[in-house]
Amino acid sequence: MAAARHRCLHIIRLQENEFLLQGGDPEWLKGLHHIPQKLQHLNDLNKKLAHRPWLVTKDDMQKLLRGEDNWSLSELVHAIVLLSHFHAICSFAYGCGVNPEVDCDGGFTLSAINDSTEAKDNNCQNSADHDNLEVENPEGGVEELMQKMKRLEESEVEEHTQEEMVERFEKVEKQSVELLPHSEEHVNHLKADVSKYIGDPDFSYEDFAKRGSISTIPTFRVQDYSWEDHGYSLVNRLYSDIGSLLDDKFRVAQDLTYNTMGMQRNVDTSSLRRGIWNYIHCMFGIRHDDYDYGEVNQLLERSLKAYIKTATCFPERTTKKHFDGFWRGFKHSEKVHVNVMILEARMQAELLYALRAVMKYMT
Repeated sequence: MAAARHRCLHIIRLQENEFLLQGGDPEWLKGLHHIPQKLQHLNDLNKKLAHRPWLVTKDDMQKLLRGEDNWSLSELVHAIVLLSHFHAICSFAYGCGVNPEVDCDGGFTLSAINDSTEAKDNNCQNSADHDNLEVENPEGGVEELMQKMKRLEESEVEEHTQEEMVERFEKVEKQSVELLPHSEEHVNHLKADVSKYIGDPDFSYEDFAKRGSISTIPTFRVQDYSWEDHGYSLVNRLYSDIGSLLDDKFRVAQDLTYNTMGMQRNVDTSSLRRGIWNYIHCMFGIRHDDYDYGEVNQLLERSLKAYIKTATCFPERTTKKHFDGFWRGFKHSEKVHVNVMILEARMQAELLYALRAVMKYMT
């Protein structure tokens, strides 16, 4: 159910095989209408968490926790963790170009090109793609980014009012609306064996801050409900020890660094990592009160922002061209780290909304 929201065939096939290996009922793999009603009830929560987690409310929890075929609190929290995990894993799989194995339906194969004409045409196309990337991504590379980071580090800390901090966040938020997601030309057609796991297939991501309109849903302020102070303890109480495991994952993703940028060594990348993490949260309307969002526009080039938005919100549209199009001069491992942060920050964002709804239901 979770992986199907993003049409991630690779994850779906892996889970189908594992399900059967663990003795699961093959009838369940025929689609949503063949699974127990209790699991079917998760469909609405699943689609909201995957695409617009800010729509999740205590009423969603109440529907699942009461009535026939209801869930217990601990069961529901377990389900929420699994759903958010596999949504985020889809972002990582697409972002890193993970494809189904060669023996799977739609599996990846590398075929040799024997026809010299076809090879020539292919080379021309690759050259054209490269030229397009150069035009679309005029931003500087490692050296320019390091200079920006140095200027930020050396500049005096300015005191900003709360209103100014909110304005800076809203500016970044509105700019993200202008970043149109990459086209759907490379998205595989929705196959019947994937659509059977999807309810309401047209439901998808919409920008939290819509251009020219006032949102009726307030910004999620981490100061009011944070993972460290609220989510961690709640999930640990209802799903024993998972809070500690998740917390370790989040910390590793945020703190991981080799202190390098491209070929440069002994570089403090903390400001860049924090900017990326907070920008991912911004996609879901989450604001960190103690962060100056003015740094986002200084540290994150437009092509990186576009990549983050696509991999986070529309992962099925991510292609190698998009992966190659940001951070010229950086190592592939550093780009993969961006995808690790997308995975963990996205999962944390979904959990924050869901766990806050659970807390409101409990109180």
